[in-house]
Amino acid sequence: MSGNGLKACLVLSGVALSLSLGFSGAGAQSASQPSQGPAAAPSKLAEEQFKNIQALKGIPADQVVPSMQFISASLGVECEYCHVHGAMEKDDKKPKVTARKMIVMMMAINKDNFEGRREVTCFSCHRGAKNPVPIPIISDEEAKPDNGEAKKSGEGKPAFPAAEQLLDKYLAALGGADALQRISTRVQKGTATAFGGDRFPVEVYSKGPDKRLSIMHLKGGDSVTAFDGKQGWLGVPGRTHMMSAAESAAARMDADLYFAAHLKTMFAKFRVDAGEKIVDRSTYVVSCLNEGQPPLQLYLDQQSGLLLRLVRYAETPLGRNPTQIDYADYRNADGVKVPFRWTLARPGNRFTIQIEQLQQNVPVDDAKFVAPPPSPPAAAPKPSTP
Repeated sequence: MSGNGLKACLVLSGVALSLSLGFSGAGAQSASQPSQGPAAAPSKLAEEQFKNIQALKGIPADQVVPSMQFISASLGVECEYCHVHGAMEKDDKKPKVTARKMIVMMMAINKDNFEGRREVTCFSCHRGAKNPVPIPIISDEEAKPDNGEAKKSGEGKPAFPAAEQLLDKYLAALGGADALQRISTRVQKGTATAFGGDRFPVEVYSKGPDKRLSIMHLKGGDSVTAFDGKQGWLGVPGRTHMMSAAESAAARMDADLYFAAHLKTMFAKFRVDAGEKIVDRSTYVVSCLNEGQPPLQLYLDQQSGLLLRLVRYAETPLGRNPTQIDYADYRNADGVKVPFRWTLARPGNRFTIQIEQLQQNVPVDDAKFVAPPPSPPAAAPKPSTP
């Protein structure tokens, strides 16, 4: 892929994917469940698709862009801090050469000290800054002493409700499984606030059990995020990107209308802890766990049982990219509570959706969720006749 191709892919996977609108309040099958479609073709390796790959040789090509996003978030920089505009494969900039050395060093530290587990990442040292901070920072406030007395007293971990009890309460707070199943489609229209306060019209179409299309009408054209029941795709004017397996797994979770009813069968283990306060609401955090996968964390209101925050992670060869979705303004719609406002945040960007119109159980054509066919290649110029 050319440098311009990588830049376009970063735009699609970074900006357009960040415009994915999160759950509609009720929906998702397990991200670990296999797609019901035909088996996907094996992914190309990074060096087979991109030019001048060195430190990341051997990783799947569809992990290059998420890895670049992880570096961008860890250092607080944009693509062109390391890359030459229009020729991203070139090594003309010193930060790119340095980045390769740092990646090799990081991988060696994990291999030699942590049995290959990714315990040290770019963020471990950079913490959102271009240069690591080598000297301890003097805080403006005196550090609070460790409460050793509590430990000496033998106080155990506070007792929390069982995960199953909390998940049942969440389902009941939405209206119950039967009420969810009575919703076959949902059409939402509203406004997105992003990019420093700019406002854009938004449409979200959902169809049970697991189809979803969101459209953000930007000034330069529509940004589309969709899941057709088998695979996810992203679209911006003139380009469509078919999601990788990891991206599709997240899109599948966003697409299912019956998330709360499926949660207990989606994951093998659950852990409950005290969650942080969200606005003024106390929460329990339920960590949903499957072996070998990042956790899904659900922050549930201790009083109402409703989902106030969801945090999920996308694995990359360099670290995990987090996504946080906060839900608010729950309203009753046909016997089911639906959040009419949600805020999606990733390192470096966030936006808020406010729904202004909602309809349920209205006709939605399956064709709406299908990715457009690829653009035909440009025709070669005809030779001039003598």
